Amino acid sequence: MIKHRLYIFLFLLLLIECSKTGPYIPPVVDERVTYSADKFVMGADLSYANQILDHGGFYYDSGEPGDPYAIFKNHGANVIRFRLFYNPLWTKEVYGTDGVQMYNDFNDVKKGIGKAKAAGMQVCLDFHYSDSWADAGKQVSPAAWQSLTLPVLKDSLYKYTLRVMLGLKDAGLMPEFVQPGNEINPGMLLPKGDRWAKPDSLVYLLNAAIKAIRDAGVQDSINPKIIIHIGQPENVSSWFNGLSDRGLTDYDIIGFSYYYNWSSTPQIKSTFNKDVMVMETAYPWTTSGSDSYPDIISTSSLVSGYPASTSGQYKYLHDLTQAVISGKGKGVFTWEPDWITSQMKDPWGIGSPWECNTLFDLTGNAITGIRFMSDKYNF
Repeated sequence: MIKHRLYIFLFLLLLIECSKTGPYIPPVVDERVTYSADKFVMGADLSYANQILDHGGFYYDSGEPGDPYAIFKNHGANVIRFRLFYNPLWTKEVYGTDGVQMYNDFNDVKKGIGKAKAAGMQVCLDFHYSDSWADAGKQVSPAAWQSLTLPVLKDSLYKYTLRVMLGLKDAGLMPEFVQPGNEINPGMLLPKGDRWAKPDSLVYLLNAAIKAIRDAGVQDSINPKIIIHIGQPENVSSWFNGLSDRGLTDYDIIGFSYYYNWSSTPQIKSTFNKDVMVMETAYPWTTSGSDSYPDIISTSSLVSGYPASTSGQYKYLHDLTQAVISGKGKGVFTWEPDWITSQMKDPWGIGSPWECNTLFDLTGNAITGIRFMSDKYNF
């Protein structure tokens, strides 16, 4: 068995200790720091940005209109993450006769990657391997793949992944980081890739996706780092247990989601032979909203010392980032910090259920929290 050597950090203790120090005072503008992604990933998932801009959303920085990609770059972001669905026809159909295109498909992701790279940032590509959301609660195979046998599914997975990667390479848009699956706690491409019932099949499928990413990388100057992404850090040790012996070894980073309102992170001191990143996090800056779409927030789960305010959000993100750095982690991504209200639609509403967790106020103006990416940290 591989001996594990890197710590997954003790978040809760660090956060509690940090909360005792009082309000965090942001440094003045001329003390801001810009980090390279090699030093530490200051990431943001902006998968909705194009759709929001297409449907009446506007972003501002200090009251001035701005492009969201440029705003994040100016505030220290160095990697932008994009999710990719297989055939998300529903993202067009939800607009009825007004729908003219799909979102989170290859063309939309290609457009976003182009904008991020043009702004001088690197990219993380997040394969969902589903027509819709794949996460810790569900991993539904694309409709086109559901009747395939395991060997044919493996072949389809390899060819699709390679086709996407080479399509980006040919456009000069090779991502620096790639996730073969999103929050794959139950496995991927269920039921065939079930983590708990069919671990060998899961490794068989994952290795096919990984091989496609590696094969594309050797044809480009950028050889993407591969991230295995699990939802919530308390699930990491049990998920990886035994899979290296089954052949899951060719990846670079263990990533996990960390959300205050879905977990009270217990002490974890597992050691791994891989780098570690927080792939998704967020914290509310308000309990109010501006549209009829009910907001996703759990006030009963707020962390002591971190109120749902602009200063509370800022302090939480700053302290979490320092905890990751102190734990020898390699990066933090905020999830959809751009999801402001607009006329954007999904199957559940119009506007945004996440606007209380963004890094913009209810008018689309950047708030204090966005500045955590350019703070000075102790490495």
